[in-house]
Amino acid sequence: MLKDLFASQPFTGELIWMGLRPAYREPLIEVEEVEALTDAGLAGDHTGAQGLKNLQSKGKNPSKRQVTLIQAEHLDVLARLMEKCEIEPALLRRNLVVRGINLHALKKARFRIGNVLFEGTGDCHPCSRMEEVLGKGGYNAMRGHGGITARILEGGTLHLSDVVRLVGPVEFEE
Repeated sequence: MLKDLFASQPFTGELIWMGLRPAYREPLIEVEEVEALTDAGLAGDHTGAQGLKNLQSKGKNPSKRQVTLIQAEHLDVLARLMEKCEIEPALLRRNLVVRGINLHALKKARFRIGNVLFEGTGDCHPCSRMEEVLGKGGYNAMRGHGGITARILEGGTLHLSDVVRLVGPVEFEE
C-alpha cells in the first residue's frame, strides 16, 4: 500500500530558473535554455564538463550529482528563516529551480523535465558556502531545503517553463 502511495504523483511542476557554473566556485550564470548531456551533466556547467571527461576516459562511472535541483517554494522558506525579503536562486548554487511538485518525492525516481529524462539520486545537502552567501545561520537554514541531486539518463534541451513530471519507477524503502 505504501509503495503505491510513493508511486502516485498526480502533480506536475514547472522549470522556472536555470543556472550554470562555468568553473568551480564561480558565480552561476542564469540561462533560458541548456543542453542536458546523457550521463554527463549540463553543457556549460563545470560538472557537465567533468562528466564528459569521465565518459571519454574508460573505467569511470557517471556521477550521481550531474544536476542539482531545488524547489521554488523553499526559496520563500529560506528567505523567512534568514529574515530576508527574497533569496536569489543563483546564491544557492543549484542548477534548476522547479515549482509545483514536491522534489523530495522525485529523490529516488525517474522524472522528466521537458524531453530530458532524469533519475533522482539523493538529497542535495548544503555546503559551508551557505554561511558566506546567506549569512550567519545560512547552513542550518538550508538543512532540509537544499533540494535533490540527479543524473541525466536521456539528454535533450531544457527550456524555461518545461513541465516536470514523475515517470517512475520510485525506489521504495520501508
